[in-house]
Amino acid sequence: MATVRDTTYELLRALGMTTVFGNPGSTEQPFLQDFPADFRYVHALHEASAVAMADGYAQATGRPAHVNLHTAPGTGNGMGNLVTAWHNRTPLIVTAGQQSRTMLLMEPRLAARHPTQLPQPYVKWSHEPVRAQDVPAAVMRAYATAAQPPAGPVFLSLPLDDWGQPADPPPPVRTVATRFAPDPRRLREFAALLAASRSPVLVLGAAVDRAGGWPAAVAVAERLAAPVWSAPAPERAAFPERHPHYRGVLPFAMAPLAEKLRGHDVVLVVGAPVFRYYPDVPGEHLPDGARLLHATDDPDEAARAPVGDSLLGDAGLTLAALLDLLPPADRPAPSPRADPEPPEPADPPSADALFAALADCWPIDGVLVQESPSNLAALRRRLPVTRPASYFTMASGGLGYGLPAAVGIALAERDSGRGRPVVAVIGDGSFHYSVQALWTAAQLRLPLAVVVPANRQYAILKAFAELKSTPGVPGLELPGLDVTAIAHGYGCAAHSIESLDELPAALARALGADRPTVLPVPVDGEVPRIL
Repeated sequence: MATVRDTTYELLRALGMTTVFGNPGSTEQPFLQDFPADFRYVHALHEASAVAMADGYAQATGRPAHVNLHTAPGTGNGMGNLVTAWHNRTPLIVTAGQQSRTMLLMEPRLAARHPTQLPQPYVKWSHEPVRAQDVPAAVMRAYATAAQPPAGPVFLSLPLDDWGQPADPPPPVRTVATRFAPDPRRLREFAALLAASRSPVLVLGAAVDRAGGWPAAVAVAERLAAPVWSAPAPERAAFPERHPHYRGVLPFAMAPLAEKLRGHDVVLVVGAPVFRYYPDVPGEHLPDGARLLHATDDPDEAARAPVGDSLLGDAGLTLAALLDLLPPADRPAPSPRADPEPPEPADPPSADALFAALADCWPIDGVLVQESPSNLAALRRRLPVTRPASYFTMASGGLGYGLPAAVGIALAERDSGRGRPVVAVIGDGSFHYSVQALWTAAQLRLPLAVVVPANRQYAILKAFAELKSTPGVPGLELPGLDVTAIAHGYGCAAHSIESLDELPAALARALGADRPTVLPVPVDGEVPRIL
C-alpha cells in the first residue's frame, strides 16, 4: 500500500519539483529518508540561506521552488528571507517538520506551538493538514496558491509521523493560470487619458520583468514619446537602461520622488507599488497637476496606494494591450540623459571607480545579483542593466539575501542550459549575514563570481545617521574581517583586488572556474548620501 510519503513524492515529480533546498533536521528525516535518486537535495548550512537559494532558483526558472525547513526554530531562522520572498513575489512552497501528532498535546521539545501562525503575514497560505492523508492534496493546493498572481510563498507544517501512514488515492495534478489580462473598459479609459496627456511619464517595476514585458514597455514608451523611470528600490530591472528614454531609479522618499515627476500631467505606474518609501521625507505624493494611473496584478497593492486610479492585470499583458490602443504621440522623443563623468582616480578607489571598471569588463549576457546598500547608487549609475532577467536583489530591504540568492540563480542557469554568467556584488557587511552559502556554491561547483566592495563599515547606517541626525550609534565599524580567509575556509577560490587593473582578468578567471570565486576589493570609506 502506498504511503503518504510515496504519494507526495509522486506528486512532486509530476509537478517538476525534484530539487529540494534545505538544512536537514530531525523532524524532516521521515520525509527525507531513502531520498529518491531522481531528486536533488541542495544542502544549505543555515535555513536563511536555504530560503534565499530557493527564492533565486524560483525567480530564475520562473517556476515554484521547494524549501524544506526544520520545525519552529528552523522556520524562525528562515523568516528574514521568507519576508524577502514575500516582497519579491517569489513562488515558494515552504514545508517544515512538526513533532509527532501523538505527542503534540504535551507540547514536547521541537513542537511548533502555533505552526501556521509563525510565518504569517509573510505567506499567502499557511496550513497544517488535519489528517496525514491530506498532505499530498495540501501540497497540490500550495503549488497552485504559490504560482497564481500575485505569486508568493506558502507554508505547510507537516508532522513527522504522517509520512508512513497509508495514503488516500493521489490528488489529480492540476495546472493554474499565472497571468490575467486587464479589464478592457478600464484599459480604454487609461489609454484615453494617456493619449490626451500633455506630458506623460512611465514608472516601471519588477513585475514587468517577471512578465517578460520589456519589449512591450519599450514600445509603449516610444509610442508615447515618454521618459521612463524605474520605481523606487526595484528588486528587478524593467527597462533597458541604455535606452534614450530611460531616466534612472526614482528616489525612495516622498518629497524628492514627487520633485522628479514635476512637469508631468499623467504618471503611469506598471508593476510596482505606489510608492516604496524609506526614509520619511514628508511631502506630496505627486506634484501639482499630476494624475496617477496604476496597473498591478496585486489587489492589495492597488488598495493601499495613497493616490491614483488602479487597473488589475499582468504587467506584460497590460502594456501589450495598451500599445494596441495608443496612437503615436505628436511630440519629440525625450533626449538621452547625459553619461556620468568619469570617476576620479584614488587609492583606495571609490565605489564609482570600482563599478565603472566592472562595467568595462562586464560579460554581455551577465546576471547581476546585488546586496551592497551603501554602494547601490554608484552601482546603478555605472553598470546599466540592458537585458531582461539580469538584475536581482531584495525588495524587503533585509540583508542576508543576495549571496545565497546568487547561488540559487547560478544553479538555475546551469540547470536551464542557458549558462549565463552570474556575478554577485555583496558589500562586506552584507557578506557575513549568510556567508555559509559559499559552502553550498563550492559543493555544487558553481562558477559564481562574488565581488565584495570592502569599506569596513556599515556605511549605509552612517548615511542614515547623518540624514536623521542620530550621532553616536554603536556598532557601525567592521574591523578585523578577512574575507579572503573566510572564502578559502568554505572551499572557494579568493583573490583580493589591490588595483582595478587586475579586475578584468580576475573576473574572467572566476567565471571560467569550476567553483565560486570571492573577489574582495578595498574601496574608500566615504559615506554616501541617502538621497
